[in-house]
Amino acid sequence: MTSPARPPLRVALFSGNYNYVRDGANQALNRLVAYLLRQGVAVRVYSPTTDTPAFEPAGDLVSVPSFPIPFGRGEYRTAIGLPGSIRRDLEHFAPDVAHISAPEILGHRAISWARRRRIPVLASMHTRFETYFDYYGMGWIVPAVLAGMRRFYGRCDAVVAPSQSMADYMLAERMHDRISIWARGIDAVVFHPGQRDMSWRTSLGLHDDEVVIGFLGRLVMEKGLDIFAASIEQLKALGVAHRVLVIGDGPARDWFRSALPDAVFAGHQAGADLGRAVASMDIFFNPSTTETFGNVTVEAMASGLPVVAANATGSRDIVKDGITGRLVTSGDAHGFAAALSAYCTDTKLRHAHGDAGLSESRLYDWDAVNSVVLAEYQRLASSVVR
Repeated sequence: MTSPARPPLRVALFSGNYNYVRDGANQALNRLVAYLLRQGVAVRVYSPTTDTPAFEPAGDLVSVPSFPIPFGRGEYRTAIGLPGSIRRDLEHFAPDVAHISAPEILGHRAISWARRRRIPVLASMHTRFETYFDYYGMGWIVPAVLAGMRRFYGRCDAVVAPSQSMADYMLAERMHDRISIWARGIDAVVFHPGQRDMSWRTSLGLHDDEVVIGFLGRLVMEKGLDIFAASIEQLKALGVAHRVLVIGDGPARDWFRSALPDAVFAGHQAGADLGRAVASMDIFFNPSTTETFGNVTVEAMASGLPVVAANATGSRDIVKDGITGRLVTSGDAHGFAAALSAYCTDTKLRHAHGDAGLSESRLYDWDAVNSVVLAEYQRLASSVVR
């Protein structure tokens, strides 16, 4: 007698920003959903939306009512919870697992909804929200934020973090005791040294014999823009010839432009244009301490660039100090300038560390890293006795 076919795994994914503003977190989530769909998993995504999304979403996206975040960050939205229409949609979808990607109102309501129905919950850590407040003069609120994060992750059945250093941090902060590593992959078609385009560089006023230090990311203060600018000032003081190329856009663009008056700002780039922009740099500089992984760092390595980064969560798992780049104490503008100076003045060293980073980047395969999450879903779903 043939046993009935097992129904496909059904996953409800809750995101605070699935596709309306492009960032590393939602790029990873969309990659994950596309992978799950190829594996025959049924996925339904619940997130705030806008009329002008940054890109087309992977999978079925259900719009959750939301409002703009105040205090000058209105490009982001926060959900008001789980209204009746969303709950009815969830009941009809009947997920086996709930995946929560951010410790906000929508995430808390989704956890409560799932727990009442004995649906296992997996949370993914994407952003070190607790580090943001120092950049906006609100460091006093960090202990309360950490307490809220402990409560949020503690209500989940399992957690995936993007790096071992992030998992170690969460363990030390008593956020959860079962944490698997869901790293990030790289699109080797988009990011590779062959994308380097010297004619494009020249069109921006960057000459072939100039060493170009690159920044890539959203232009927001929590990406370490102040340390980047201070480090470039120190490099100038050392008399080291260089140019700066900034790729990205965001609310702090005007501030960053005024802090780097000699830099070239090429704006937002995507797809092949982004690959070209990164490969056309000579050094990648990422002083951010708020990363949980650092997609941009791997993208730079895959493009054959040496990386100068803060010795902080995420970056320290990716960059091999003295081999693929340099790790510098967070906030040390003098230290960053010294590391940048070495690459600016030593072409052989720059190329050697860039080549080593290229080899290292080949370890980051999207399907391999996403299979970790699928395995966690399957483990959680099979553990439930209904």
